[in-house]
Amino acid sequence: MIKKIRYGKKEFIKTFIGIVLILFVVRLIFPSLTHDKFVNTRASQPAVAQTDTVIQHAIKVDSLLEAVHELLQDLSGKPSGRKHRILSVSSFDRTFPDLNDVQLATAEKIGIKPLDNRAETAKVNYEKLVYAGSSPYYAVKKLHNSIPYLIPRAQLLLNHIGRTFIDSLMIKNIRPSKIIVTSFTRTEEDIKNLQRYNPNATDKSCHCRGTTFDISYSKYAAIHDPDSIALPQTRDDTLKWVLSEVLRDLRQEGLCYIKYEVKQGCFHITVR
Repeated sequence: MIKKIRYGKKEFIKTFIGIVLILFVVRLIFPSLTHDKFVNTRASQPAVAQTDTVIQHAIKVDSLLEAVHELLQDLSGKPSGRKHRILSVSSFDRTFPDLNDVQLATAEKIGIKPLDNRAETAKVNYEKLVYAGSSPYYAVKKLHNSIPYLIPRAQLLLNHIGRTFIDSLMIKNIRPSKIIVTSFTRTEEDIKNLQRYNPNATDKSCHCRGTTFDISYSKYAAIHDPDSIALPQTRDDTLKWVLSEVLRDLRQEGLCYIKYEVKQGCFHITVR
């Protein structure tokens, strides 16, 4: 008489554990049996293109700069509510620390290729640059070693800085003035001429990419009502404190990189 084999839950679990242990031992002794298949499976899958973080950030900057510009408060009536004090920043060097290498890494990604001379600029790259030599929101110093052209994103940033600065002055009840731009895009020929008397001028300059401009922090252009008597301009150091607040906020928003240039008396700014 054949004895029936009882195969219950406990026996099934024991069998399952035994098989797993056997496979584990085989895997340890012969790792190539499963490794090659795993590698080949991964290799056969199409590579996923990684999004360039600089370009991705630049798209975000475009959306912020193209947004409607709004005042923080109504300026049509008498000032009301809390006073907007001038606070400046705790340290210009620590607040605006972005060195050339940091700015150049972004400028190379989103800017133009360096140009040999201004004739080349006129023939090839004006379609990639926009004129930035005139604006109601900023003044331009007489240019010797740069041309008043920027990539569109940088020109939008410059206008935004100028408008925000004037808004901040009005909100703080300070007589309005305009920032002064001292440098725009440079050709390699401009860089060589500049290096004759400016040791800080470098061959690898962000200014060659159309992404960068300099704003003076020691000089400003007073805004006067042509129908009224010209009033004394606000002290330059007061205007510098307000400008530093504006630039600090824009940098924290991720719109730009900024270096505080002591010897040149300017903020060196590259759009992101």
